[in-house]
Amino acid sequence: MITFLFPGQGSQSAGMGKDLAADFKVARDVFEEANDALGFDLATLCFNGPDEDLKLTENTQPAILTHSVAALRVLQEVSDLRPDYAAGHSLGEYSALVCSGALQFADAVKIVRQRGRFMQQAVPVGQGAMAAIIGLDAESLEQVCRQAADGDVVSPANYNSPGQVVIAGHAEAVARATDLAKAKGAKRAMPLPVSAPFHCSLMQPAADQLARVLEPVQVGKLNVPVVSNVEARPNLESERVKALLVRQVCAPVRWEESVTWMVESGVDHFVEIGPGKVLSGLVKRMARGSRIQNLAVAADIEKLN
Repeated sequence: MITFLFPGQGSQSAGMGKDLAADFKVARDVFEEANDALGFDLATLCFNGPDEDLKLTENTQPAILTHSVAALRVLQEVSDLRPDYAAGHSLGEYSALVCSGALQFADAVKIVRQRGRFMQQAVPVGQGAMAAIIGLDAESLEQVCRQAADGDVVSPANYNSPGQVVIAGHAEAVARATDLAKAKGAKRAMPLPVSAPFHCSLMQPAADQLARVLEPVQVGKLNVPVVSNVEARPNLESERVKALLVRQVCAPVRWEESVTWMVESGVDHFVEIGPGKVLSGLVKRMARGSRIQNLAVAADIEKLN
């Protein structure tokens, strides 16, 4: 069984999608559709940067989605590979929903542009933070967060893989939790270079605004089950998609649990589609013996079968 995986924020880099668009009309068409939907030249930003602009959350999210969908369209054109499941990390869930047929690409790219803006605006720059904690089990880290909160917000944001959890919240509380995690035996605790504390309760204003944006959007039939971040289980019900996306903004990304469920359900082939190889690295630790492939650049196509 095969799962198509779609990356989230942090996988962006200047040059993303450039060779795919140069070599394949179907990829060029996706970038042009994004430009038309957004009313600005996202393609040039993806292909040439600058990195400072690409790192702005409201640009990063549509950029990664567009590259991922462009790569997906190329894969669909040149390969017989078809997924049994689709899954994406945070923002990547929108790419997975485009893959499944639930969201039209033009709708998705406009939604994530606004989602990025809402998430950035929810917490003033400097007041929130995120940190990756390595080498502490999830239960111990949850306890650390409760101890460190002290009236502020700090909680697990991404359960990425065994012993790798990202926390988010108020900057001071994240700093306290980082120190406490080290004292409790974490191997490493690293602040992340992000502009907002994603996937925690501080994102509630963004979730409320996203709900209003999603209200008029048409959700189509899901042709492929999408393993949601919120439930770590596949969803095939169109009427549940919007609520899951709204909940996702404040809820932790249950990536470890999602991958474990897929492996236990018989998935032994994962294809990461879009920029970077972050998800492939995480899956490798949890799905030993599985086949893991990437489609980020044109040269990757020859290896796919």
